[in-house]
Amino acid sequence: MREFENPDHWDTAAAHYEQTAHPFTALFARDALARVPLTPESRVLDVAAGTGALSLAAADTGAHVLATDFSPGMVARIAAAGLPNVEAQVMDGQALALPDAAFDAVFSIFGVIMFPDWRRGLAEMARVTRAGGTGVMATWQDRGAATFLLLGQIRAKLWPERAGMSMPEAIGTLGTPEGCVRELVAAGYRDPQVHHVTHDFEVEIARLADPDTLFGMSPDWTSLTDAEKTQVVAEVRNMAGNRPILPVPSTALIAVATR
Repeated sequence: MREFENPDHWDTAAAHYEQTAHPFTALFARDALARVPLTPESRVLDVAAGTGALSLAAADTGAHVLATDFSPGMVARIAAAGLPNVEAQVMDGQALALPDAAFDAVFSIFGVIMFPDWRRGLAEMARVTRAGGTGVMATWQDRGAATFLLLGQIRAKLWPERAGMSMPEAIGTLGTPEGCVRELVAAGYRDPQVHHVTHDFEVEIARLADPDTLFGMSPDWTSLTDAEKTQVVAEVRNMAGNRPILPVPSTALIAVATR
C-alpha cells in the first residue's frame, strides 16, 4: 500500500493539510461550484472530501451536503465546523454505502484521483448521481501542483539524473481533457465539459526557516538527505529573489458532466 492510500497517513496529516492544502484547494472548489447551480433543495455529495474545502463552500448555498472520506481524522475536521446542513461520514469512495441516484450533484475535488481503483470511484460517483444530475471531478496535470510541483522542478534542475516522485495512475490518465472525457463517459456520465483552471500557490519564504512545514508531505522531500534539503531551500530562495512570496502557478482540470 502506498502512503497516500492509507487512511492512517491522512489521519496524521489532517491538521497540517487543513492549514496548508485546504486554503489552496478551496480556490478550485469554488471554481467547480461556480459551474453547478445549487439551491437549498439540492442534495450534494463530496467524495474524498479531505477537510471539506468543497463541502463547506457548498453549504453556503444552503444545499444539503454529505461529506465522505476514508480518513476519520479528515471527517472529524469537517464535523467540527458544526454546520447544520453538512453531514460528515467515514466512507470508502470505491464502495459508497449509499443508494443509487440519491444526489443532485456529486463532487470529487482531487480525491478520486488518489484511489487505488479510481475507475471504480468514478463509477460509484455516477451510480449515486440522479438522472439529469451533475458529476464534477477535479484533477491535477501530470506533475501535480503547489509544493509538489515546485519540488519536482527543483529536483529536475539539481539532480536531472534522478527519477522524481511517481504520480498516482489516475493523474496520468485524467490529466488531459481527452482522458477526462473518455473516463467519465466510461463511468456512466455524458457530455463532459473540461475546464483548465490555474491558481498560484503562494510559498511564504519566511517558512523556509522550518521547511518541513512546507514540504513535509512530499516523498520528493522526505527522501532527501539533510545536505540535499539545504540545497533545495537555497534554490527556492534564489527563485524568490527579494520577494516574500514565491508564486507557483498550478493548473487543474475541472470536468463537469451530466448523468
